[in-house]
Amino acid sequence: MIRLPAGGVARRALLAAPALALLPRSATAQGFPNRAVTIIVPNPPGGGSDFAARLFTEGLSQALGQPVVIDNRPGANGNIGIQQAVRAAPDGHTLLMQYSGYHAGNPAMMRNLTWDPIRDLAPVAMATLAPHVILGAPNLPANTLQELIAYARANPGKLNFASSGNGSIQHIAGEVFSRAIGAPMVHVPYRGAAPALQDVAGGRVEIFITTPSSAIALVQAGRVKAIAMASAQRSSGLPEVPTTAEAGLPGFTMDAWFAFFAPAAVPRPILERLNAELRRLAENPAIRQRAEEGGTRLAAMTIEELDALAKREIETLGAVIRGANITLE
Repeated sequence: MIRLPAGGVARRALLAAPALALLPRSATAQGFPNRAVTIIVPNPPGGGSDFAARLFTEGLSQALGQPVVIDNRPGANGNIGIQQAVRAAPDGHTLLMQYSGYHAGNPAMMRNLTWDPIRDLAPVAMATLAPHVILGAPNLPANTLQELIAYARANPGKLNFASSGNGSIQHIAGEVFSRAIGAPMVHVPYRGAAPALQDVAGGRVEIFITTPSSAIALVQAGRVKAIAMASAQRSSGLPEVPTTAEAGLPGFTMDAWFAFFAPAAVPRPILERLNAELRRLAENPAIRQRAEEGGTRLAAMTIEELDALAKREIETLGAVIRGANITLE
């Protein structure tokens, strides 16, 4: 967590005051919002980003007194929607539902990226955290994490792990897991999580590290094995599945996150207003229940806490991506 000294904040506020005074009323907290707020989702409807955004739309609309609409802009590994958000007017009326895989991964995987996560985007508030579960094919000769690690070490390079695409969080998770256990595995990319799950259930690929919401039905039907939660806590959807720490591999966690960001030049008072409203909604029991039913959990964060988390992810995921030579170009 990053905490700025009060004196520094006060000095910056004094320096910023003349600039804010020159902004039109719609760009200050007092005049915001004066029209609909658009949340750009850089993914198709139905995915994790879309789910996270829709959790908050009704409550945020009521809090702001204006409509809140979703604008799905998928494509180019999230870059189409992200670029649109970066170019939007910095008045708070356009937000981005950012995905950690794009925010921290794209800068490391794409050399000609037209946006920078720190320079061009301002953190607003955390939406959801999505834990990941280590899944195994039904014919995998391992039922526990320790059995899986032993089998992988005894058969280096023979196990395959699936992902929803090159450079995806599942791809990165598989690479991190392979390094954590000291056993090489072969990456098999798919065009999405659904076909990857089908091949895991069919025994054509052995391992898949993904969000539990997409696999709960298959686990309950006995078509795939849930070996361990790659998270600090168990999933409410799979309460019997131990965490990696409980199963003997402490330190290996893979939580994706979805968070609200805005164009970098949005005035601080507007960011603070949005953060306060979204943090309040994150404590709403009904919204929390819907998040858990979707296999995620809510985490109310200050702007500084989200900023610190995002910057850590850029460093840690970037190091894994560069070390594994993962590129999208």
